[in-house]
Amino acid sequence: MPTTDPRVDAYLASAPDLARQLLAELRARVHRVLPDVHETIKWRAPSFECHGLLGGMAAFKAHCTFAFWKERLLLQEEAAIADVVRQCGRLTGPDDLPSVAAFAAALKRARELNEAGVRLPRTKAIPRPPAVVPPAFAKALARAKKAKVLFEAFAPSHQREYLEWIQDCKRPETQQRRIEQAIEWLAEGRTRNWKLQRR
Repeated sequence: MPTTDPRVDAYLASAPDLARQLLAELRARVHRVLPDVHETIKWRAPSFECHGLLGGMAAFKAHCTFAFWKERLLLQEEAAIADVVRQCGRLTGPDDLPSVAAFAAALKRARELNEAGVRLPRTKAIPRPPAVVPPAFAKALARAKKAKVLFEAFAPSHQREYLEWIQDCKRPETQQRRIEQAIEWLAEGRTRNWKLQRR
């Protein structure tokens, strides 16, 4: 008998009728194909683990979804598995469900990837463009040598905190007050969010 999680039962009970039926069917299929699967809740939605995270499902107003955790890798598999992964992305009725055999094959392949310890490739972070120093702040820094030296010694993230704080002002007088405060804190070697740091 499958091991189920009462939190998943509660999730399905609160889902719209159609989504509840579709997700209950997918849940039953997962348990039939992988009897040792572990149900849980992740990101407030039902999820399945078997030697690692396999995937999860979610209900929405007009559709539901079953998302494979290693979707990017499964999309590179044979066409039948890739089709199941795409098909499960948006389910609006019983006709959208993949065949029992195709869904089982995708689940088994996802489990094999987990058993083999295959990890998702890391995505490269897109570098942010350098923050622009507002002219009024540049003038203030030019007059306050110590503050300028310390500001330039800060990591780019700390510099950005000051620059975005100053640029986010809607009124010129607010920006001027923030510039004056920034110069004072910088002269003391403080980061923009120094009050939040542990002492």
